[in-house]
Amino acid sequence: MHTLGIDSSTQSMKALVWDAGAKRVVKTVSVNFGRDLPEFNSPDGFLPNADPLVRRANPLMWLKALDMVLEKLQKEFDTSKIDAVGGDGQQHGSVCLGAGWTPALGMLNGESRTVNGGSGLAGTFKYAFSRKESPIWMDSSTSKEVAELDAKFGDSMRRRTGSPAIERFTGPQLMKFAKDDPVGWADTSRVHLVSSFLCSILAGQDAPVDTGDGAGMNLLNLETLDWDSEICAFTAPGLPGKLPSVARPGGRTSLKLAPYFAKYGLRPGIPVAPFTGDNPASLVGTGADAPGVAVISLGTSDTFFAAMKEFRTDPGGCGHVFGNPSGGFMSLACFKNGSLAREKVRAMVGCDYAFFDEGAFDEAKAFKGRAFPYFEEEITPKHAPSGIEADFAWTDAGAAEKVVSVIRGQVLNMYERTRWIGSFDTIRVTGGASRSRGIRETVADVFGAKVETLDIPDSAALGGAKLAASCCAV
Repeated sequence: MHTLGIDSSTQSMKALVWDAGAKRVVKTVSVNFGRDLPEFNSPDGFLPNADPLVRRANPLMWLKALDMVLEKLQKEFDTSKIDAVGGDGQQHGSVCLGAGWTPALGMLNGESRTVNGGSGLAGTFKYAFSRKESPIWMDSSTSKEVAELDAKFGDSMRRRTGSPAIERFTGPQLMKFAKDDPVGWADTSRVHLVSSFLCSILAGQDAPVDTGDGAGMNLLNLETLDWDSEICAFTAPGLPGKLPSVARPGGRTSLKLAPYFAKYGLRPGIPVAPFTGDNPASLVGTGADAPGVAVISLGTSDTFFAAMKEFRTDPGGCGHVFGNPSGGFMSLACFKNGSLAREKVRAMVGCDYAFFDEGAFDEAKAFKGRAFPYFEEEITPKHAPSGIEADFAWTDAGAAEKVVSVIRGQVLNMYERTRWIGSFDTIRVTGGASRSRGIRETVADVFGAKVETLDIPDSAALGGAKLAASCCAV
């Protein structure tokens, strides 16, 4: 069995073919939004805006990228061998659709291999949107809306949806749209996430929202695994009727690939698994979708995620809980001061990577001081920016002590903020900084776990492909 995983991230779209029998990736192609689609004026995946809190994208860009990435794949792989499709989208982003949505979907189910005179998906859906721009996960322009949700629901928001009200989450974004553009909101007949929007395109019909991505909306009740009617009704007028259904994790899909995609050599009618968010997809792609293994991704922000059998929330209010596409739930904690903070410390110390990754730890092996590099306003825990905070005389310390203490401080903070999830025998470390022996050894020491290094550059797309395989095997 060969399955296709499609990953729509902030800056690119990838298509990955997974050989489920051999358990290996056989082909990956990608489209970079800035480089390959310059007409959308989104070099970093979003439109420029004078307000730094506003981050939006043109959803037509994602449709053109889908055509383009499948065309690339067809040139490099026999796409007729693909037996199922799955995928993911960047979490929290919303797509608002109007009266033209359902008719445009219907056009994908016709016998013709082209639609609208061969103009492709972007041309077909040009008039399907009630909101021309889609807020993405980076948008933080909804502080007023978050305050309203906090005043109404308080801590029950976290206890019901797995997260407190968050600026970048979909619910506050929809609340702002309904207030700022009541006419546009009234014209909205369907609200999709980036993931369920693209899945709907592939299936030629409205796709459900899965619990992994749906939990990133502040609208899904994780106890009932359905929309929270009270929160939805308060968020925006008529919102409950505009949302798709919720997909139950781990079940067989009823979605089938639309005839339009035969133009790329794909077989119409093959199963399409409900898409999930990029973080839940990475949980599956890294093989951590069963409890007992945690993943630490060391990137611009560091993230810690792991599967959970039962729904429970972080008593400290920092961590998030999403649905697990393979069944059950997953926890996620995000630490804003990640690799960029480490780079600033390296520059302050004036050392090369060899010293930062290994030499410092050999030189200061017994040093137990800790320092926290709060260069950005930290979100786990919430903390005002103040530079370096140390429990020793930072200015008098040597270069090795400074490096070791910062890494130890980061890992200890991660440990303290994730203990509520449980203990782990194995931790898989991925991302660029996972090359550092010093970081790996610090993780092993602090967590008391075996540390494995992962080299999975496309874990989200791989997760989508694995979910496609599992939905066919049920």
